[in-house]
Amino acid sequence: MMRIQQRLTRRGVLKLSLAGSGLLSLYGLARFLSRAEPPPAPQQFALGYPAEYPVGAVASIPEARAVLIHDEGGFYALSSACTHLGCKLGTETSPLECPCHGSRFSEQGRVIRGPASRPLTALALSLTSDGRLLVETGTLAPVEQRLHVDV
Repeated sequence: MMRIQQRLTRRGVLKLSLAGSGLLSLYGLARFLSRAEPPPAPQQFALGYPAEYPVGAVASIPEARAVLIHDEGGFYALSSACTHLGCKLGTETSPLECPCHGSRFSEQGRVIRGPASRPLTALALSLTSDGRLLVETGTLAPVEQRLHVDV
């Protein structure tokens, strides 16, 4: 039996290294692109009573991934998922600021500072039978729509 002995050259090592790096990069890219998860099923979250949120209140609702806002026109809810990469909004100084990349949104959900380029999603808001606020994640509403409640 004849054995062939090959010598590994620098050029060969470089080619193998580049090929390995390329394969690892493609694997990482494929994993990143396949991470798109289907949107979560709509859920309802009962919040407090309207009287607990005075005009001007901007309250983070972590379990619903939402922000509840009460302005002169009434109540409305915005998704607290940043439209840049989906990070959860909310810092100690502002519930409408993204701690991941610094995007900032107005109380109407408009982008004030990027890198986010799309406004926040407005969520449906209604009242439960006992008069508490109810936010429905996965159910969209026009951002201009307000829930009017006599407080």
